[in-house]
Amino acid sequence: MPRVLIIDDEPGIRFALQRWFTRQGWGVLEAQDGEDGLAMLRSAADHDDTARIDLVVCDLHLPRLSGEALYAILRDERPSLVERMIFSTGDAVTGAPPRSVLATHPHAAHPRRPDSPARLSAGRVSREPRAHKTPPRRR
Repeated sequence: MPRVLIIDDEPGIRFALQRWFTRQGWGVLEAQDGEDGLAMLRSAADHDDTARIDLVVCDLHLPRLSGEALYAILRDERPSLVERMIFSTGDAVTGAPPRSVLATHPHAAHPRRPDSPARLSAGRVSREPRAHKTPPRRR
C-alpha cells in the first residue's frame, strides 16, 4: 500500500486530504508542522517498503519550519524525495520570486492536468502539459 505524508497546520485540510487518500487505498501519515514532518521523513527509509513515504503533500506556510525550508533541507538530504512532493498554499502563486519553490518546483505554481497520486509518487509526472485532443466536428 502506498503511503502519503500530509504536512499542514490546518486540521481541516489534513482531514480532507486524509479522507481522500484513504478512499484511494493509501496509508496516511500526518504532521502539523514542518519540524514534525521533517522528523517523520528522516525516519522513513526509501529502501524499506514498510517505512517508505511515497508522496508528500506539504503546505508552504507552516509553523516552526516552513515548507520552503523543508524543501531546501530535503533537496540536500534526499533529492529523490523532492520529486515526490506536492506543495499547497492559499497564497497567490503569480509573481513568485525567481528562485522560490513556487517558481521552481514542478508541483507547486503551475497546475497541470490531473494526475493520480500514484503517478506523482512514482516521479513520472510529465513536466509539460498533455495535449488535449479535440473531437472532430460534425457537419
